[in-house]
Amino acid sequence: MTTPDHITLNGYKHVLYEGERYSIDESKERSQEFHKWLDKRRSVREFSNQDVPKEIIDNLILSASTAPSGAHKQPWTFCAVSNPVLKTEIRKAAEAEEKESYEHRMSERWKKDLEPLGTDMHKPFLEIAPWLIIAFKKVYEFDENGEKHNNYYVNESIGIACGMLISAIHNAGLVTLTHTPSPMNFLTKILDRPSNERAFLLLPVGYPKSPAYVPDIHRKGLDEIAIFYE
Repeated sequence: MTTPDHITLNGYKHVLYEGERYSIDESKERSQEFHKWLDKRRSVREFSNQDVPKEIIDNLILSASTAPSGAHKQPWTFCAVSNPVLKTEIRKAAEAEEKESYEHRMSERWKKDLEPLGTDMHKPFLEIAPWLIIAFKKVYEFDENGEKHNNYYVNESIGIACGMLISAIHNAGLVTLTHTPSPMNFLTKILDRPSNERAFLLLPVGYPKSPAYVPDIHRKGLDEIAIFYE
């Protein structure tokens, strides 16, 4: 009997899933190699100004948009900025918020915890990196009648999408870092985004400066992050 390529459930078309399946040994090897490859990813603050073609940025954003989302609402907009005037405006506004945070908002313990990372209120990468990708979460939508409808699991959905975007950036041989100036309302104003969008994360994207250095830090081991119930 031939397996149909689609069926109807509750009046909606469902297509046949055609994922790849591997032997146990292949799965073990692939999972191990993927971890080794992903473990090489680092947050980089020293960028080259070398151009990155827009086609690559297109593919990165499309990869991020494959993420699962609440009720498949895909509650995100990714704004990709290469315009130097806009990048300078974003840097100026971000550094103003960072200055306020470092001088008045952040505790001494917080600033002490950041010392090994070598970060401060100055963010030159916002101008040097050839691209800035700003992820906006869409808290609600308007239907064809102009009525407002809330989206579901918005933070969870865009958080997953941003994780996949970071992995896609690493896969393309590029680098990034997660920049979250707080508050980020200035991004909505500078980029003229609608009222239903909120800035969630800013990712500078490009090639690393040569040479580039990163903090000598290490990730927690499996026994520190996982508990198995067998």
